[in-house]
Amino acid sequence: MALAPVPPLTSLSANPLDLSNWLLALSQVKMTVHGRDRLPPHQPLVVVSNHRSIMDAPLLMSAVGRPVRFACHHYMSQVPGLRNLVNALGCLPLDAPNKGQTAFFRRAMNALSDGEAVGIFPEGAAPMVNKTTPDNLNSFHRGFAHLALRARVDELAIVPVAIAARRETTNSVVPLRWLSIFDSSEPLFQQPGWHPAVFYQEVDLLVGRPVRVDGRLRSRYRAKGPNNLANELTQCCENEIAELLKQGCY
Repeated sequence: MALAPVPPLTSLSANPLDLSNWLLALSQVKMTVHGRDRLPPHQPLVVVSNHRSIMDAPLLMSAVGRPVRFACHHYMSQVPGLRNLVNALGCLPLDAPNKGQTAFFRRAMNALSDGEAVGIFPEGAAPMVNKTTPDNLNSFHRGFAHLALRARVDELAIVPVAIAARRETTNSVVPLRWLSIFDSSEPLFQQPGWHPAVFYQEVDLLVGRPVRVDGRLRSRYRAKGPNNLANELTQCCENEIAELLKQGCY
């Protein structure tokens, strides 16, 4: 599937979707989207996906066809240059690992209340700093489920999307311990080795079955105990993406 027409770089400052499409065109990645018809067209979304590359957020935004406010690691908001990029993409930086995520959840819930889409990578940062294969999937954290179930909107959808690389290259870009300059509280930055950077040449994005979150589901959330239903939704989305990866990675 061809990417949307790429606007001139000078017009990108106010539009994260245009910036994403421009970055993807610059990378010359070949992207194919499967199941785009499953995307709810006009409601708040929580987009969840596996995560191995800095290209993932622009790819998902292009696939969804609208700006998505992606959660990003705290350190990315501290690095000059990188901070400008995540701001231009409309990302929502997480709070520092040694703090609660109260401020992040407040910003994300406000975005959903405004009808926006929020993107979460539930595996956390580990697959970004450790070399993995395209079909690898770490266990999901349940924060995205709590976010969706607590959001102050009548109805939203959690949309699982699998990113399945067909061709890619991996380069070592920076010693992991150097990143502790920007976030000394992150345990992943205390280990030896280099931060890998995965760049896709050819990639499939497979849209899974959306999970509708409405008043009835929120009543179950309150009655059943918050963690019980959050665990169910988390496992449901993890299983869906794992199955989609099997279809997309050959």
